[in-house]
Amino acid sequence: MTTAYDAVVLAGGAARRLGGSDKPGVRVGGRTLLDRVLAACPDAGRTVVVGDRRPTVRPVRWTREEPPCGGPVAALDAGVRETEAAVLLVLSADLPFLDAAAVRGLLDALSADPEAEAALLTDADGRDQPLVAAYRAEPLRRELARLAHEHRVLAGLPLRGLTRALRLARLAAGPLASFDCDTWEDIATARSRIREHGTVLDEWITAVKDELGIELDVDTGVLLDLARDAAHGVARPAAPLTTFLVGYAAALAGPGAGPEAVAEAARKAAALAQRWAAEQDEAG
Repeated sequence: MTTAYDAVVLAGGAARRLGGSDKPGVRVGGRTLLDRVLAACPDAGRTVVVGDRRPTVRPVRWTREEPPCGGPVAALDAGVRETEAAVLLVLSADLPFLDAAAVRGLLDALSADPEAEAALLTDADGRDQPLVAAYRAEPLRRELARLAHEHRVLAGLPLRGLTRALRLARLAAGPLASFDCDTWEDIATARSRIREHGTVLDEWITAVKDELGIELDVDTGVLLDLARDAAHGVARPAAPLTTFLVGYAAALAGPGAGPEAVAEAARKAAALAQRWAAEQDEAG
């Protein structure tokens, strides 16, 4: 069963190790760090971003802790106040490789353990990541209220004071899911990783879809095969033109057509390119 949840994304830190730069707005693979995190939780019932308003890839609710840059506990409290679901996904806005599978893993880990009040991702060294976690809302609100009562203010408090009082489940993830960008060296590493041969096409397609506002599963293999057939059977410039026309034809099929319309248009165009190539072979 799919767990219903709200998401809280903390995007208001001072980023001192980045020289005070606007970290959520730093781009990795053409997308801001904040947008990359938002793409990992598209099915959240409500998404609250704690930080300064900015354009985002999808609509969110904005709030801010008082005082601004008051630390993660104060920011978390401000975000939680804007939520209503029984389960809350809490994320920092500097996770370039977080994906929907890791988010689903956290939600499933929390759901699988009725005694757990939170499910935290652990990094490659086994350290808890309280800002890559799923929390039950009621215990989280309880502990935030306790800290506020004990310390009068939440600004400047460490997260460990919050999580140590919760019953935790832990989820070990791959090394990239918890990779966060605290320094310019981290940013450079992230930018280099997305250009690795095995992932660059997926990263590029995702970035293009976000930029164009498209929600569509793309079979890159089908389109690459079509581009190859058009380039070899007709002429090299035919490859990009043909894939564009296939996309246009799929769009004309209507909003409900989905990936099947792309596949069918690609099949027809590939067959046409093969017929062109066959005629050339016969002429030769």
